[in-house]
Amino acid sequence: MIVVFYAAFCKIGSEKYISGIIIDQDFSRSMKLSRNLLFAAGRPFSPIYGLLMLVRERLYKYGAFKQHTFPIPIVSVGNITMGGTGKTPAVTFVANFLQSLGFRPAVVSRGYGGKATGAVNLISNCQEVLLDVLQAGDEPYMLAKNLPGIPVLTGKKRCHPCRYALDTLHCNIIVLDDGFQHLAVARDLDLVLFNATTLAGNSRIFPGGELREPVSALRRGSAFLLTGCDAGNHERALRFSQLLKEKYPGKPIFFSSTMCGSFMERNSAYLSVTVPTLPLYAFCGIAHPERFRSTLETAGINLTGFTAFADHRAYSQEDLDTLANKAIEANASGLVTTEKDMVKLERYSTNLPLFSLRTEMKPEQSFLDYLRNNLPLPA
Repeated sequence: MIVVFYAAFCKIGSEKYISGIIIDQDFSRSMKLSRNLLFAAGRPFSPIYGLLMLVRERLYKYGAFKQHTFPIPIVSVGNITMGGTGKTPAVTFVANFLQSLGFRPAVVSRGYGGKATGAVNLISNCQEVLLDVLQAGDEPYMLAKNLPGIPVLTGKKRCHPCRYALDTLHCNIIVLDDGFQHLAVARDLDLVLFNATTLAGNSRIFPGGELREPVSALRRGSAFLLTGCDAGNHERALRFSQLLKEKYPGKPIFFSSTMCGSFMERNSAYLSVTVPTLPLYAFCGIAHPERFRSTLETAGINLTGFTAFADHRAYSQEDLDTLANKAIEANASGLVTTEKDMVKLERYSTNLPLFSLRTEMKPEQSFLDYLRNNLPLPA
């Protein structure tokens, strides 16, 4: 029954809504209502799913399921909610910071959506990206593009790429992308991310809500990081952090904001101008599309329309043609999307200028100090 609800949830999420900015808000409310109705229907089954996750955790804890350990530090970046917490920017930041400390890091991911099925899929070595976005999956491919000098690997059983990174690539620290629920690999630091706007959702376990496992699982976390903090969600984020402090005393809590990086025009270097002056039509396929639209508006982009797709959208040439036509109808002179979406459009063409926006995580200094002080620095 839980599988049926999961399929229904994916069906709801796979529907796309295409419209201008005003109508788009109506579609967004409709999609949210559909999801909430699905959660309400699935609520009786949440205790079953929660119990299964709790039993699974206990089986790892008491040795019934094997947990692999490695002689190098393992840092997990994950969450307890379904997507949209800024894991990819966080992994990018953490990997770069560890490299700046003198480590030789590798990033190991599940490779969601990628067609590569090997026990170890080397997405990039320290010199070049080896697999395309279809083989790698959109997020591992984007990580590989943004982390020159840091290898990125995927594998369903992450112990295998971890071992390869250690023995073959001679890395001395590993960052697990979306690793909080991947209990088969022991970790030294377990960073748990929350979106500062959505926080814990409705605080119910799937299929009655957005939680991947019971909130009691947060006791496994080493530290909590609230991402995407801004003036609009500041007060709620502070209240939520106080709740975390009360329930999990002693675990540090950090805040980070989202910083606009450079705009890039496809097939060119990063633009020297901060903001394109053309009127643009925006689109994306991410967990929280409204955040992208808000970021563009804050950056001063002149938006004439907006299209949102489901997360991990597999784009086609027809999609890009449709978007270009809608942009022209909306009197836009170009298209703009997220960096994550841009990597999936490399095979397709359009006559309109196509921009992407790179966003970066900007954590508070105390988070950097925490990483530095809680990892054994390399000799």
